[in-house]
Formats: sequence, structure tokens, C-alpha cells
Amino acid sequence: MPRVTCRERIPVHRNIANLIHDRDLNCLSVLQYSVDVLRVKHIIVCGHYGCGGIRSAIHPSGLDTVDRWLEPIRSTARRCAAEFSPIADEEARLNRLCERNVEAQVAHLARLGVVRDAWARGQNLSIHGWVYGLKDGLLRNLECTRSGVDGSH
Repeated sequence: MPRVTCRERIPVHRNIANLIHDRDLNCLSVLQYSVDVLRVKHIIVCGHYGCGGIRSAIHPSGLDTVDRWLEPIRSTARRCAAEFSPIADEEARLNRLCERNVEAQVAHLARLGVVRDAWARGQNLSIHGWVYGLKDGLLRNLECTRSGVDGSH
């Protein structure tokens, strides 16, 4: 990973559970500016274990807007149910769902037009998926990097 100095512009976009929604103009604007203007070489989707958004997706809050926002995580949980059901410990199950959500968001970013256009014009751009452990301070690379139109890792 390249060294980053404080003089480099590093755009950051944060939201609940790292979800990239196709109609989230704030997120999409940050992405487009980062890719098309700043020509960033690396996009990092970084989740964290113990994420309240992940927990709220499984245990809905009753807050309509939040619950709608988190629907893609519930969809991932349904799609991966066979993987999660043998995990007896709820915290371990939520941590695995956190990882799967990061992987899903990396894949989603790789399908967006601004990213595909950058790859089509030969721009050096990689999307990485990481998870931060709040308890141990470790950053885990989920090895789901995408680097090109063909989806190469």
C-alpha cells in the first residue's frame, strides 16, 4: 500500500454501515469527485466489528428511515443465511455479516458507472475491503480487492 502524506487530498465519506445506495447523491458525488477529479488510486470500504448499523439491520430499530437504509444488509444476511446459521455466537455472526457487507459494497462500487468508466479509460483504480477491530485495533484486509472492468482481484 502506498504511503500517504499529509499533503495529499484524501476524500472521506462516512455513513451508517458503509452502504452505497444508488440514489445517495452525497456518496456518489464524493465518489465521482474522487475518481474523476482527484484521480484517487485506492478506494477503501472499511467496516468495523461491533457496528451498530449491522446490529440494527438484524434487530430493526423501528425507525422507518433507518430500517429502509439498512435493507441491503438484511438482503445480504438472507443470501448468506446458510453460512451464518452454524455460527452460534451472535457477536461472531454479526462480525461475519459485517465482513460480508463490506465485500458486497466493494462489489457494488465496482459496478457503478463512474468506476467502470475510469477502468475503461485505463485509470489505475482499486477498491479494497477492510474491517477494523475495535477491541484489538487490528485492520483486516478481506482480500476482495477489485482492480478493473474484468473484476480482477
